[in-house]
Amino acid sequence: MNLLKNKKHTEIRKETAPLKMKRGQKKLFALYAVMVLSICIGATCVYAAGDPLTVVNNLSTFIFSLIRAIGLILLGFGIVQVGLSLKSHDPSQRANGFLTLAGGIIITFAKEILDLIMG
Repeated sequence: MNLLKNKKHTEIRKETAPLKMKRGQKKLFALYAVMVLSICIGATCVYAAGDPLTVVNNLSTFIFSLIRAIGLILLGFGIVQVGLSLKSHDPSQRANGFLTLAGGIIITFAKEILDLIMG
């Protein structure tokens, strides 16, 4: 722990080092990422059809499934960050965790949000 003395103020504050994920946590996170990718990518197949509009719709569905997979990974990572920040009592890490969590939710439901906007 480094103790820093601020020149303007006489307060002493402690710098905290960020917590690193342990080996078991890394394995669980990697397993979670593989499961999300295999479910989202494996569930949607893009087939060529005679109608060009069908091809574009299939491609759009495939791309949105990739975006959903990335959103779910961010969502899981945000949950891990919030959990670690609650353990370490680090408010800046907690804020970053909640921002990652919110971003993951928005990215996960991007297609539904766009459908609501378009009407």
